[in-house]
Amino acid sequence: MRHQKKTIKLGRTAEHRKALLANQVCSLIEHQRIRTTLAKAKAVRPLAEKMVTLGRKGSIHARRTAFAVLRQKDAVKKLFDEIAPRTADRSGGYTRIVKLGQRKSDAAPVAYLEWVDAAILVDQEIDQAAEKKTRKSKKEGEQSSGAEKKSKKAVAAAGT
Repeated sequence: MRHQKKTIKLGRTAEHRKALLANQVCSLIEHQRIRTTLAKAKAVRPLAEKMVTLGRKGSIHARRTAFAVLRQKDAVKKLFDEIAPRTADRSGGYTRIVKLGQRKSDAAPVAYLEWVDAAILVDQEIDQAAEKKTRKSKKEGEQSSGAEKKSKKAVAAAGT
């Protein structure tokens, strides 16, 4: 009987599943947010939480354990140097799953898996990008309105 067996199999062998989850966690560490199916997001979440807990310990043993699971030096470095210190005041629940609806091709439920603290960083980046766009658009707006005036005058002159 399958009572109290929590492993989400995802239709893969054990080794394939282990590699998939490790790669998903590395992508989450690198990009701060990943878009994946809901089942994969639910399977990746516990592993990502465990990696952050290892990162918060900060010991050599924890770093080697994380590397044994993730197998990417740059991901482990970013985990220990950037993500773990950001979560120092939080006692768990480092990730969130945001449901996005269904994928068009096969109607699979899709979700974002993201760091809870990364939302603040994303908002700051969006604000900075919006400021740059508004500065550029104001300058372009002044130039384009002048160009429109000239073209109207040119049209009026050509019409008479």
